[in-house]
Amino acid sequence: MKLLLRWAIASLALFVAAWLVPGIRVEGSAWFVYAVMAIILGFINAIIRPILKFLSCGLIIITLGLFVLVINGLTLWLSSGIAVNWFHVGFYVDGFWSAFFGALIVSIVSVILSALIKKEEIPRG
Repeated sequence: MKLLLRWAIASLALFVAAWLVPGIRVEGSAWFVYAVMAIILGFINAIIRPILKFLSCGLIIITLGLFVLVINGLTLWLSSGIAVNWFHVGFYVDGFWSAFFGALIVSIVSVILSALIKKEEIPRG
């Protein structure tokens, strides 16, 4: 159940990013595209993102963690490329800065929605 909830949160966060960032556009059946893109982004974040964080550990330390935002942008950009070229899903990210701001929005929306859901799960009494 938690996996489905995280998948729905990621899909909604991608929707918000596509809505707010001019360089991110969706073609085709929108909710299907967001759902597939959330799965692809989840796999990229689970497999490639830890490798990128390990390889850039020095930069992350020097920038006090801000380089993680660059890594998030790169993973969104890579996920978009994989979605478009391999799975023919219409989620297009035009450049690095669009990916950077899109990943920033996806992160913020995901944190807020996750916090709201966790807050609702805590029994009051």
